[in-house]
Amino acid sequence: MLVEKVLYMKKGNGHTSYATNSLLQRTVTAKAGPVIEESTREVYITLKPECLMMADMGCSSGQNALQVVSRIIDVVDKASRNLNRQCPQFGVFLNDLPGNDFNTLFNLLPSFNQELEEAKGSSFGPCFVPGTPKSFYGRVFPDKFLHFVHSTYCLHWLSQVPSGLVNENGEPLNKGNICVAKTSPLGVYKAYNAQFKRDFTLFLRSRSREMVFGGHMVLIFLGSFNSDDPDSLVELLGSTLHDMVLKGVIEQENLDKFNIPFYNPTVEEVRQLVKAETSFAINKLETFAIDWSVDSSQDLETQAKFAAKSLRVVTESLLETTFTHAVMDDLFLLFETRIKERIAVKKGEYLNIVLSVTKKE
Repeated sequence: MLVEKVLYMKKGNGHTSYATNSLLQRTVTAKAGPVIEESTREVYITLKPECLMMADMGCSSGQNALQVVSRIIDVVDKASRNLNRQCPQFGVFLNDLPGNDFNTLFNLLPSFNQELEEAKGSSFGPCFVPGTPKSFYGRVFPDKFLHFVHSTYCLHWLSQVPSGLVNENGEPLNKGNICVAKTSPLGVYKAYNAQFKRDFTLFLRSRSREMVFGGHMVLIFLGSFNSDDPDSLVELLGSTLHDMVLKGVIEQENLDKFNIPFYNPTVEEVRQLVKAETSFAINKLETFAIDWSVDSSQDLETQAKFAAKSLRVVTESLLETTFTHAVMDDLFLLFETRIKERIAVKKGEYLNIVLSVTKKE
């Protein structure tokens, strides 16, 4: 599976699109907002750039990326007024894989710029917002180019399905699962863990080259309490695919060979990798939990429908590479039922990791 070619959020702005079904990501970013604001303020006050260069790594295609940008601009604008300084210009680079729906995102820019001018005045800015379609697992920008980097809900996606998921006879090790699951053998966990270490280290090393000394980075992504004993919605999706095998809708062979490039690290794994890479000082490394449905006060059916849609818009492009588009509706209807059954007996939560770092000299 060439992840760069097949991983993208559901395109467009219709009722089944990522843009319409990204409340989860927006809520997570809002909860981490104080960390983003504190980090942005520190960057501006310390470095005082005439043009603040920032990047959203894994921006996707909805309003969420531009809402983060608006928040950052508000913080810098307020800080510059307090310092009696002219507010800097802004370079905002929206980065994602080439398959991302940049057109839908760019169509939001005219209204974004108009709202910015109405709020700040015609003399404010300017704010330049280009797109950079390229994997962030590697270099994207020139040396010492960025003052601030942000990423939400992206770094749990790996650059590739890990190698080593078959035995010496070529037989799949992770039969019946699509990720690290409770029934996965230890070798599967080790393969996923090793791939995450390679990818995250490469991400840090690449951003280290691209960021100025004293620049800040805030990363928000899914984690787990114990990586080799997870309890994730993706694992439940794998169980639902197994149910589809029993129904004769999909082939057992196809399920056995399919693995999703997705890994939830622990906080300690993240801490150790940042320290080992050595380019960044950790300011904050926090976690918070959020319900699969965001709002657990709703009825079970509404919660299950929300959770299923939220996962469908981020996984369907991958699933269709093996299981075809024709089975997606039936799969996710059954998935809703499985979620409803699960949350009726046990609450489902995402564990979110918030990492704030500063580029060392």
